[in-house]
Amino acid sequence: MSNTKVVDVLVCGAGGFIGGWLVADLRKSGVGRIRAVDLKPLSQWNQRFDDVENLSLNLGEREACRRALEGGATSVYNLASDMGGMGFIEKNKALCMLSVLINTHLLIAARDAGVSGFFFASSACVYNADKQTDPNLTALKEEDAYPAMPEDGYGWEKLFSERLCRHFTEDFDLFTSVARYHNVYGPHGTYDGGREKAPAAICRKVISAQLGSTKEIEIWGDGEQSRSFMYIDDCLKGTRMMLERGISGPLNIGSNELVTINGLVDIVEEIAGVKLKRSYNLKAPKGVNGRNSDNTRTQAVLGWQPSISLRDGLEKTYRWIYDEMAQR
Repeated sequence: MSNTKVVDVLVCGAGGFIGGWLVADLRKSGVGRIRAVDLKPLSQWNQRFDDVENLSLNLGEREACRRALEGGATSVYNLASDMGGMGFIEKNKALCMLSVLINTHLLIAARDAGVSGFFFASSACVYNADKQTDPNLTALKEEDAYPAMPEDGYGWEKLFSERLCRHFTEDFDLFTSVARYHNVYGPHGTYDGGREKAPAAICRKVISAQLGSTKEIEIWGDGEQSRSFMYIDDCLKGTRMMLERGISGPLNIGSNELVTINGLVDIVEEIAGVKLKRSYNLKAPKGVNGRNSDNTRTQAVLGWQPSISLRDGLEKTYRWIYDEMAQR
């Protein structure tokens, strides 16, 4: 313990997309003594900062969580999870559910360390599938998670972990804050390898066609499934507001700008200045038919809701992915 650094904020999953941006945002706003933790080797982190204590730990293990909480952190952001886009979570249900060990052991360590606030990143995948069968859906309110029928595997883990947060607050007086993210995207996110989500995947496919000789794009499903997508800056703002203002949730943190996958392709094609021949893979994973965020409660509680347009966010994302692919 004598060599343990004093720390104010712990960010778990800091080597990933949202976690890396959260560390960057905390630094930018003057937060000091940040500890960043991720399972991946440091060389594989999406973003890494030398003025932050960076640790590679397996937070699925209880001792690793205890180590992560050494040093007196008062706030914990748990973004750590084994997850990806629909192509990953539909084929790796057991791996997704094993993330329950991360939140369980982190909550125990946070309770034992006397943490003041614990943020858990949940997901819109907790919502009842029966309420998401129509692409022209009514947006999902927080109460629509029950009666429970979430996305198999990943959604069940998130819903269970939400309940665990609630009961740690009730039983142990550990303040927990739960946000349900809706499809976060932006620069420095995964765009290939199987874990990428729709905005990054579409950008990659359009860029591949743009740089190559085949002016075609494969779309998973019929392209009429609908979603909302939230740019990373909005995600960070909502996340920090929830924990810093003591909002327990669960609360939707997502855009309410609904678009079909075909519409998403339209926007990326416009940004790229190309028009591609489309083919549809009806056997590929596509998730629910429709999902959107009802931000009524978010607006009432936070006086704010995500506002960055899909067109603006996609342009920044496209430019970053294009530069990455062009460098290859």
